[in-house]
Amino acid sequence: MNTGSDEPGEVVVAPDGAADETPDETTEGGAQDGQGLGSKAPEFIKARRALHLSWQVGVFVIGLAVVVAGIIMLPLPGPGWVVIFGGMAIWATEFVWAQLVLRWTKRKVTEAAQRALDPEVRRRNIVLTSIGLVIVIALVGVYIWKFGVVMPWKIKDQ
Repeated sequence: MNTGSDEPGEVVVAPDGAADETPDETTEGGAQDGQGLGSKAPEFIKARRALHLSWQVGVFVIGLAVVVAGIIMLPLPGPGWVVIFGGMAIWATEFVWAQLVLRWTKRKVTEAAQRALDPEVRRRNIVLTSIGLVIVIALVGVYIWKFGVVMPWKIKDQ
Protein backbone atom coordinates (compact mmCIF):
# COMPACT_ATOMS: atom_id res chain seq x y z
CA MET A 1 0.00 0.00 0.00
CA ASN A 2 1.36 3.39 -0.93
CA THR A 3 0.87 5.84 1.90
CA GLY A 4 3.41 8.27 0.52
CA SER A 5 5.56 8.12 3.64
CA ASP A 6 9.29 7.47 3.77
CA GLU A 7 9.12 4.92 6.57
CA PRO A 8 10.99 1.63 6.03
CA GLY A 9 8.85 -0.95 4.32
CA GLU A 10 6.66 1.67 2.64
CA VAL A 11 6.49 2.19 -1.10
CA VAL A 12 6.93 5.70 -2.43
CA VAL A 13 6.07 6.32 -6.07
CA ALA A 14 8.14 8.93 -7.87
CA PRO A 15 7.82 10.10 -11.47
CA ASP A 16 10.17 8.49 -13.99
CA GLY A 17 13.61 10.02 -13.81
CA ALA A 18 12.82 12.12 -10.73
CA ALA A 19 15.94 10.87 -8.95
CA ASP A 20 18.15 12.23 -11.76
CA GLU A 21 16.64 15.72 -11.81
CA THR A 22 17.75 18.81 -10.02
CA PRO A 23 15.17 20.76 -7.98
CA ASP A 24 14.71 23.44 -10.64
CA GLU A 25 14.06 20.98 -13.48
CA THR A 26 10.49 19.98 -14.21
CA THR A 27 9.23 16.42 -14.43
CA GLU A 28 7.59 14.86 -17.45
CA GLY A 29 4.10 15.92 -16.29
CA GLY A 30 5.19 19.55 -15.87
CA ALA A 31 5.29 19.49 -12.07
CA GLN A 32 8.34 20.52 -10.11
CA ASP A 33 9.98 18.38 -7.40
CA GLY A 34 7.98 20.11 -4.67
CA GLN A 35 4.79 19.09 -6.47
CA GLY A 36 5.66 15.40 -6.82
CA LEU A 37 3.37 12.47 -6.39
CA GLY A 38 2.34 11.27 -2.96
CA SER A 39 0.66 12.39 0.20
CA LYS A 40 0.29 16.09 0.96
CA ALA A 41 -0.54 15.40 4.61
CA PRO A 42 1.40 17.33 7.26
CA GLU A 43 4.59 15.67 8.48
CA PHE A 44 3.30 15.01 12.00
CA ILE A 45 0.43 12.99 10.48
CA LYS A 46 2.70 11.08 8.12
CA ALA A 47 4.99 10.22 11.03
CA ARG A 48 2.30 8.11 12.74
CA ARG A 49 0.98 5.19 10.72
CA ALA A 50 -2.45 4.93 12.41
CA LEU A 51 -3.01 8.69 12.19
CA HIS A 52 -1.97 8.73 8.55
CA LEU A 53 -4.26 5.83 7.71
CA SER A 54 -7.21 7.54 9.41
CA TRP A 55 -6.30 10.76 7.57
CA GLN A 56 -6.44 8.86 4.26
CA VAL A 57 -9.81 7.32 5.15
CA GLY A 58 -11.16 10.78 5.99
CA VAL A 59 -9.85 12.27 2.73
CA PHE A 60 -11.35 9.37 0.79
CA VAL A 61 -14.77 9.72 2.45
CA ILE A 62 -14.88 13.51 1.93
CA GLY A 63 -13.73 13.15 -1.70
CA LEU A 64 -16.29 10.41 -2.28
CA ALA A 65 -19.08 12.60 -0.89
CA VAL A 66 -18.07 15.45 -3.21
CA VAL A 67 -17.82 13.15 -6.26
CA VAL A 68 -21.23 11.60 -5.50
CA ALA A 69 -22.73 15.09 -5.15
CA GLY A 70 -21.24 15.96 -8.55
CA ILE A 71 -22.67 12.82 -10.12
CA ILE A 72 -26.08 13.70 -8.69
CA MET A 73 -25.74 17.20 -10.18
CA LEU A 74 -25.12 15.87 -13.70
CA PRO A 75 -28.82 15.38 -14.54
CA LEU A 76 -29.96 18.04 -12.05
CA PRO A 77 -29.19 21.76 -12.03
CA GLY A 78 -25.71 22.47 -10.78
CA PRO A 79 -22.06 22.40 -11.82
CA GLY A 80 -21.75 18.59 -11.91
CA TRP A 81 -18.42 18.20 -13.70
CA VAL A 82 -16.78 21.00 -11.72
CA VAL A 83 -17.82 19.33 -8.46
CA ILE A 84 -16.61 15.91 -9.68
CA PHE A 85 -13.21 17.37 -10.53
CA GLY A 86 -13.21 19.11 -7.14
CA GLY A 87 -13.68 15.72 -5.48
CA MET A 88 -10.86 14.31 -7.58
CA ALA A 89 -8.67 17.20 -6.42
CA ILE A 90 -9.51 16.34 -2.81
CA TRP A 91 -8.49 12.73 -3.48
CA ALA A 92 -5.33 13.95 -5.24
CA THR A 93 -4.09 15.50 -2.00
CA GLU A 94 -3.58 11.98 -0.69
CA PHE A 95 -3.71 9.35 -3.45
CA VAL A 96 -1.27 8.92 -6.33
CA TRP A 97 -3.88 7.41 -8.67
CA ALA A 98 -6.02 10.56 -8.35
CA GLN A 99 -2.99 12.77 -8.99
CA LEU A 100 -2.27 10.83 -12.18
CA VAL A 101 -5.92 11.07 -13.30
CA LEU A 102 -5.91 14.84 -12.70
CA ARG A 103 -2.65 15.28 -14.61
CA TRP A 104 -4.07 13.30 -17.54
CA THR A 105 -7.30 15.33 -17.43
CA LYS A 106 -5.45 18.66 -17.33
CA ARG A 107 -3.32 17.57 -20.29
CA LYS A 108 -6.41 16.54 -22.32
CA VAL A 109 -8.28 19.78 -21.48
CA THR A 110 -5.25 21.84 -22.52
CA GLU A 111 -4.99 19.92 -25.81
CA ALA A 112 -8.72 20.42 -26.48
CA ALA A 113 -8.43 24.15 -25.76
CA GLN A 114 -5.50 24.45 -28.16
CA ARG A 115 -7.43 22.56 -30.85
CA ALA A 116 -10.47 24.78 -30.32
CA LEU A 117 -8.33 27.90 -30.79
CA ASP A 118 -6.91 26.60 -34.08
CA PRO A 119 -8.08 29.06 -36.79
CA GLU A 120 -9.19 26.28 -39.16
CA VAL A 121 -11.29 24.58 -36.46
CA ARG A 122 -12.78 27.91 -35.36
CA ARG A 123 -13.73 28.73 -38.95
CA ARG A 124 -15.41 25.33 -39.34
CA ASN A 125 -17.30 25.76 -36.05
CA ILE A 126 -18.52 29.23 -37.05
CA VAL A 127 -19.75 27.91 -40.43
CA LEU A 128 -21.55 24.96 -38.82
CA THR A 129 -23.14 27.20 -36.18
CA SER A 130 -24.31 29.63 -38.87
CA ILE A 131 -25.84 26.81 -40.92
CA GLY A 132 -27.59 25.46 -37.81
CA LEU A 133 -29.03 28.90 -37.00
CA VAL A 134 -30.32 29.34 -40.56
CA ILE A 135 -32.05 25.93 -40.38
CA VAL A 136 -33.66 26.75 -37.00
CA ILE A 137 -34.83 30.18 -38.20
CA ALA A 138 -36.30 28.58 -41.35
CA LEU A 139 -38.16 25.95 -39.30
CA VAL A 140 -39.56 28.57 -36.91
CA GLY A 141 -40.62 30.72 -39.90
CA VAL A 142 -42.43 27.80 -41.57
CA TYR A 143 -44.20 26.97 -38.29
CA ILE A 144 -45.34 30.57 -37.79
CA TRP A 145 -46.45 30.85 -41.43
CA LYS A 146 -48.48 27.60 -41.21
CA PHE A 147 -49.97 27.93 -37.71
CA GLY A 148 -49.59 31.60 -36.88
CA VAL A 149 -48.73 33.16 -33.56
CA VAL A 150 -51.33 33.12 -30.82
CA MET A 151 -50.41 34.94 -27.66
CA PRO A 152 -51.22 33.05 -24.45
CA TRP A 153 -53.57 35.77 -23.20
CA LYS A 154 -55.66 35.48 -26.40
CA ILE A 155 -56.30 31.74 -26.09
CA LYS A 156 -60.01 31.12 -25.52
CA ASP A 157 -61.29 28.35 -23.30
CA GLN A 158 -62.56 25.43 -25.32
